[in-house]
Amino acid sequence: MLTDSDLQAIGLTVRLAGVVTMILLLFGTPIAWWLARAKTSWKGPIGAVVALPLVLPPSVLGFYLLLAMGPHGPVGHLTRTLGIEPLPFTFRGLVLASAFYSLPFMVQPLQTAFEAVGDRPLEVAATLRASPLDAFFTVAAPLAAPGFLTASILTFAHTIGEFGVVLMIGGNLPGVTRVASVQIYDHVEALEYTQAHRLSAVMLIFSFLTLLALYAWRPNPKNGG
Repeated sequence: MLTDSDLQAIGLTVRLAGVVTMILLLFGTPIAWWLARAKTSWKGPIGAVVALPLVLPPSVLGFYLLLAMGPHGPVGHLTRTLGIEPLPFTFRGLVLASAFYSLPFMVQPLQTAFEAVGDRPLEVAATLRASPLDAFFTVAAPLAAPGFLTASILTFAHTIGEFGVVLMIGGNLPGVTRVASVQIYDHVEALEYTQAHRLSAVMLIFSFLTLLALYAWRPNPKNGG
């Protein structure tokens, strides 16, 4: 049913979503922890910057990321100094752009989960001489486990469905930057509606199953689970 190029695009999309989710778990967790615990006037502006991709058109974000990664942008200057190939139209560029675009889908669920932990469990851990790092890994992180699950699923699913940002940064290179959403666009542009329908149906089923898993695994406060 699916062509080899369709399968290649799906594989690249899953790979991109997995890498982005892992990166954002690493970098998004401390951001979410700081936003949940900080008591500073900087919390509002930084929280707004993190949430900006939720309201900013993907083409706008993609355009500015393209400028930043280009030969005359700050990221472009840095990569050239380090001897790294330019990021636009590469898989690395897709990862960086997707991480920016999916950042709020990782940070906001984690921030909510950390805020729900409250101060009391951490204060108890401190009385038992646990360091802040120990308290985070042994108390806060386990209590926020449902938030980690929600954030990971949402980030993965959101990255799977990206179009505007990945098209602006990655272009349309088969096997390199052509993800499933771009492949569907190509089919429609070529009037290959049958192939577009088949690939779209696969993405629709995947999205539904992802949300089904999210709601099925979400704890129910009424039964204490």
